[in-house]
Amino acid sequence: MELRASRIPGVVSLAQGVPSFDTPEPIKRRAIEAIEQGKVAKYSLSPGILEFRETIAHYLEKENKFFDFETEIIATAGSIEAITATLLAILEPGDEVLIPDPTYTSYQSAIKVARGTPIFVPLDEEKGWAFDIDKFEKLITPRTRAFLFCNPNNPTGTIFSRNQLHALAQLAIKHNLYIFSDEVYKDFVFEDNGGSTSTGRSNLPLYSLAELRGIRDRLIYIFSFSKAYAMTGWRIAYLATHQELAKKILAVHDALVTCAPVVSQYAALAALEMADSELAKYHQIYKKRRDLICRRLDKLTKVFSYQKPDSAYFVFPRIKDEYLKKISTDGGSWQFAIELLEKARVATVPGAAFGPSGENHIRMCFGRSEEDINLAFDRMEKYFS
Repeated sequence: MELRASRIPGVVSLAQGVPSFDTPEPIKRRAIEAIEQGKVAKYSLSPGILEFRETIAHYLEKENKFFDFETEIIATAGSIEAITATLLAILEPGDEVLIPDPTYTSYQSAIKVARGTPIFVPLDEEKGWAFDIDKFEKLITPRTRAFLFCNPNNPTGTIFSRNQLHALAQLAIKHNLYIFSDEVYKDFVFEDNGGSTSTGRSNLPLYSLAELRGIRDRLIYIFSFSKAYAMTGWRIAYLATHQELAKKILAVHDALVTCAPVVSQYAALAALEMADSELAKYHQIYKKRRDLICRRLDKLTKVFSYQKPDSAYFVFPRIKDEYLKKISTDGGSWQFAIELLEKARVATVPGAAFGPSGENHIRMCFGRSEEDINLAFDRMEKYFS
């Protein structure tokens, strides 16, 4: 959709999940200092700069997640490299990976690159897009190797509960499966009667399976700096897992990229040490934008119904049947989104891209500026009227 939008003058985009902010100044300054001091001209160790991994470990300890920085943490070229390297390390051709439906689109591609087969497990929309554990278990076969999900979820903004996650962990133990927990949006959890702490992290507890000691040998925890610190172009993330699995992943990681970009590792180190105030600011701005986009959706109730997202910076409205049939000849979200792009000059992402259960929805990103959000909805209101 972004490629299509680039060919149409004056499009306002709510499509790609890119923050509207520039990378915070403390992060940029540390990167410049590292360049000027001659620290970034050579490869780092394949798992990453030791100081960076040690800082990650201290940061994780504050969240009740405990990993050895020397043997269990790997800096990666973005979260998708972390996921792909791990899949390549654990899958044999034809192995299956269960993913929630709907979920982040690139999971499907990563699984296929690793010669695996993505298996969609429908989320329960009527229960706030919750896990249906019975459906997970029914879809497990002798070829199933892992569960892969993001929490909070993209595109729905769902936060999976402690009980749901524990049930999933029990299934993984029972069937000897790996669990990928991708937590790229963990710092953007919104709660109207909770608010955020001085560091920007929500008072609403976001439970992570990385806190559960009993599954350390099968859990891969993934975090990216892209969204939390407005660093999508820096391509820097990390994974944390049990040392035996980390050895296998490291061999693939080394073959793919040798090491994460060194200048980006120094920048991410600064993010962990110095950018809490920026993170707090982003949290408040995203919450304000979330409320704005919901108010604008409330004016389009003839076209959309939606669930107010608890986290991340996406809303995933359902297109009402009567409007879908008016605009889309085949009743599909792809055609709806293309019509919206070409006739209203507003870019969104068709829900079908996120899995079969995403059909009849579109994803809108409120990581964009308030000006863009308002302009997009002004155009949509005019178009739908």
